[in-house]
Amino acid sequence: MQSSEIRESFLKFFEKKAHKRLPSSSLIPDDPTLLLTAAGMVQFKPYFLGKATSPYPRITTCQKCVRTSDIEMVGKTARHLTFFEMLGNFSFGDYYKEEAINWAWEFVTEYLKIDPKRLWVTIYYKDEEASDIWQKEVGVPPSRIVRLREDDNFWAAGPTGPCGPCSEIIFDRGEKYGCGKPDCKVGCDCDRYLELWNLVFMELERDEKGNLKPLPRKNIDTGMGLERAALVKQEAESVFQTDLFSPLSQRLNEFLGDESDEVSRRIILDHSRAAAFLISDGVIPSNEGRGYVLRRIIRRAVMHARKMGIEENFLGPLAEVLVKEMGLIYPELRENQKFILNLIQAEEERFSRTLEQGLRILEEKLSTLSQGEKVPGKTIFELYDTYGFPFELTKEIAGEKGFLLDEEDFHRLLEEQKERSRREWMERERGESDFAPLLKEYPETEFLGYSEFEVEGKVLALIKGEELVEELKEGEEGGVLLDRTPFYAEMGGQVGDKGKLSTEKLLFEVADTQAPLPNLYLHLGRVKKGTIRVGEAVRAQVDVRRRKRIARNHTATHLLHWALRLVLGEHVRQAGSLVSADGFRFDYSHFKAPTEEELEKIEILVNQKVIEDHPVKAYVTSLEHAKEIGAIALFGEKYGEFVRVLEVGNFSRELCGGTHIHSTGEIGLFKIVSEESIGANLRRIEAKTGDVAFDWVRRREKILKEISKILKSKLEDTPEKVKSLLKETHELKSKLKKLKEDLLKSLAEEALFEVETVDSISVLAKKFQVDEPDDLRILADYLREGKGEGAYLLGGACGGKAYLLMVATPEAVKKGINAKEVIGEVAKIIKGGGGGRENFAQAGGKEVNSLPEALERGLRLIKDKLANG
Repeated sequence: MQSSEIRESFLKFFEKKAHKRLPSSSLIPDDPTLLLTAAGMVQFKPYFLGKATSPYPRITTCQKCVRTSDIEMVGKTARHLTFFEMLGNFSFGDYYKEEAINWAWEFVTEYLKIDPKRLWVTIYYKDEEASDIWQKEVGVPPSRIVRLREDDNFWAAGPTGPCGPCSEIIFDRGEKYGCGKPDCKVGCDCDRYLELWNLVFMELERDEKGNLKPLPRKNIDTGMGLERAALVKQEAESVFQTDLFSPLSQRLNEFLGDESDEVSRRIILDHSRAAAFLISDGVIPSNEGRGYVLRRIIRRAVMHARKMGIEENFLGPLAEVLVKEMGLIYPELRENQKFILNLIQAEEERFSRTLEQGLRILEEKLSTLSQGEKVPGKTIFELYDTYGFPFELTKEIAGEKGFLLDEEDFHRLLEEQKERSRREWMERERGESDFAPLLKEYPETEFLGYSEFEVEGKVLALIKGEELVEELKEGEEGGVLLDRTPFYAEMGGQVGDKGKLSTEKLLFEVADTQAPLPNLYLHLGRVKKGTIRVGEAVRAQVDVRRRKRIARNHTATHLLHWALRLVLGEHVRQAGSLVSADGFRFDYSHFKAPTEEELEKIEILVNQKVIEDHPVKAYVTSLEHAKEIGAIALFGEKYGEFVRVLEVGNFSRELCGGTHIHSTGEIGLFKIVSEESIGANLRRIEAKTGDVAFDWVRRREKILKEISKILKSKLEDTPEKVKSLLKETHELKSKLKKLKEDLLKSLAEEALFEVETVDSISVLAKKFQVDEPDDLRILADYLREGKGEGAYLLGGACGGKAYLLMVATPEAVKKGINAKEVIGEVAKIIKGGGGGRENFAQAGGKEVNSLPEALERGLRLIKDKLANG
């Protein structure tokens, strides 16, 4: 069976069992506890936990997955992959073990037609119910049912969340694939006993302390790797010999010579798939989080390619094959083909440069070690973390030169970094602040700021420093929690509102609004008058002028996003933003700097939509419906079951929780003020709108007018006038340079008459009139041209400092002259310092008046050396 047949027959099989077929979700999960989608159940986690109700009690999918927990095993075994397709069937409180077990066996033996005699079953060692079903209903002999403990037969998607005991269907590939050990059996980590299908009985939830508690309902989560099923059905040696890899393998062969390393081949084939799929879902190479995973995968592939002698870019051509082969099943590959190819090529080229730099640094580090000495873990980690140099390559190169690595220390540093990154990432994803522990028991704030600028609210809590207090007095700073508010708390890139809380006797100036916990709004500021107390009612008033400026800028980010995708390509995705009253910055994914023409076109498109005055409306709908209508989500953001959609005219539809204007005409004016790179494949545009943009343009127009007045030209003629002046200036500089060179040459020719000859070496120590220190070097060159072999010590003063320079030709060096030593000695006289080599050295000091003494001392040193040989 071809892999496409296996995929389709599986999905149809479960459709016949009343399952709803759903598409694969993104590799970027809607779950702050997970970095990547590593299992079919990830998109259904809220259903398993009972936090949301599935619209379908039974679902089947073919889910694209990325796992890097076993990345070091990829290529070394017949089955390990980082990217794979997981076939799965799911039940949310509907059917349970009996149906799941019977259907799995039915599909494997009757549809895939795998010989039952080659199948084994594993169960959780305490699961008597599963054991009975396998024996009594399916008919599997007890001798072919293996009980395994928690490490093998208890499954979880992550450190916390839904989990449960599991039962696996194992395929015996035969003795020739075994490890040869006497105790080789089901559960052995060799390639003989292949885990084909895992049936997870999802009935428990693990909290952050590791405690287990029953889920509201008993669920089923199963997963069968398509690649493994293809391996079995196609009787392949490994997953890499199946039809899923054949086209990629054929293309890779075109880059290889007669010999190649099989492990490296496999790594390249696997990693090229993983990279293309990650990029198609919006992951960009970076130094943290998902981007770091992608960067590591690409760099491992490049490293192994270089190991096999592939010097040219190869990942792009492999990605082209992948898009062609899998683009129908996963249309996001075709939709983002151009972006995938460009980004992979850019990252591949970037790493090629990194490899050169890393090799140079490694060679320098190794040169400082004694034979037999271990390369320190800190050095290995610095190469890995700072320069992106692969650990495997460091180990290989060091080994060839007879050095071992302090691997234990390296792995310790690596684990510390991973834990630090994971902790920071989790904190950032959860969005919790220092105030969160104090306020976690309080109810959510009723936010009315989409339609109101002023409301009455009740003070629920007050914070002073790190404590809850009953009151804040005049002059004191703190935080105020209200039951309802019109103040928007900083989130989604939009800054928090400012304004005031007041009564007849109170004025609390709000300097910022934050959300220490989701839907909990804290007003931060100072009491300007009176005392604010818990339980009292206050008038909450937003700074309306500031809010409207922010709203104009926020709506403009949506127009900019639309224009960027239109001009640069559909691959462009928002990667972050900061929306304030003074303007906004918009970060986006793109592999090169846009041209001036492209930026101008983007600016014109946005302003056209402003002039056309399109309506701007927002509404709340289900996440599923939002996806159906094509609303663009911000990658990395976490969305609940219901989301807020912002529509601008009929051309922009995105998920957004910020505050906005009612029509694009309110933006008034849109102006891009800068565009720059902020990292690999990430760029940033800064822009302004409305009166702020107008003021920015007006101030620059004023500068242009002043320039035109100085140049005595019309404003429209100013560019040509400036070009003419620059040309004239360049010509004058060239003439001046020529005059200066002639003058220096003349000074050198005059000095030739003062040159002495000592032991056939020309010797001169002289002070010259110079404009800059580099003039001394030019004079030295002229002296060597005029007199040949010699030792020339030159001095000069400029800018209130004394400078010395010495040149010793090869013959002078042979006779014992060392420019570095002479300069080191005479620099002390001018109270300065310097350095260089035996044939060239220079110094600077603050004692200008001591230059003659320094030159005289240098001349004596040179003569004595030549005289005494």
